[in-house]
Amino acid sequence: MIELRPFAKLGGADHGWLKAKHHFSFASHYDPSNMGHGALRVWNDDEIAPNTGFPAHPHANMEIITYVREGAITHQDSLGNEGRTEAGDVQVMSAGSGIRHSEYNLEPTKTRIFQIWIEPTLRGGQPTWGSKPFPKSGRSGKLVTIASGIEGDTDALPIRADARVLATTLKAGESAEYEPQKARHLYLVPAAGAVEINGVRVNARDGAAIRDEARLTITALEDTELVLVDAA
Repeated sequence: MIELRPFAKLGGADHGWLKAKHHFSFASHYDPSNMGHGALRVWNDDEIAPNTGFPAHPHANMEIITYVREGAITHQDSLGNEGRTEAGDVQVMSAGSGIRHSEYNLEPTKTRIFQIWIEPTLRGGQPTWGSKPFPKSGRSGKLVTIASGIEGDTDALPIRADARVLATTLKAGESAEYEPQKARHLYLVPAAGAVEINGVRVNARDGAAIRDEARLTITALEDTELVLVDAA
């Protein structure tokens, strides 16, 4: 089953400095029929104006993955962590028992991110933060795991959830395949370009909620960059 969530039909908000689209119920866009997909709770498509951002605010008991599509995001938190994550790279924060952080676009141009929240396997624990480069050239034509709480995904940034986040870039006509275990919740969004998943077309920034597919064949109809979450 592949349920298409067209970008044009997503809820969202325009705060001037922030233009946000929400794949699931979030903030003022409350939709009790769309509270997540398995352990995947939030997928926000955010565009942040230059020299603006999110001032310090708290989180707890959530795994937060930020995938930078364009520009860069600068992070600071109450543990003393600081870092700048630029396009193609990834940062993760395990909020654990509680953490405060800020995220700013300190660049001269707009920044675009996917921010993904996944419910942790266990509540509480010491908060952590980390970032890692994942050059697009290193994931051309293949799905690369960029964040994971699944045993064996040693090259990925660690999260405390029964989930993995994957990314790839595909040239038009190229395909990538993925075989999920049974009873998993998959969600795929092209950051750019259009793909076909098992015969279903998914355009840039559309969402595809996937269940009960033994194998995914992802074929690029245009040069594309995409992110896929596989969660319990």
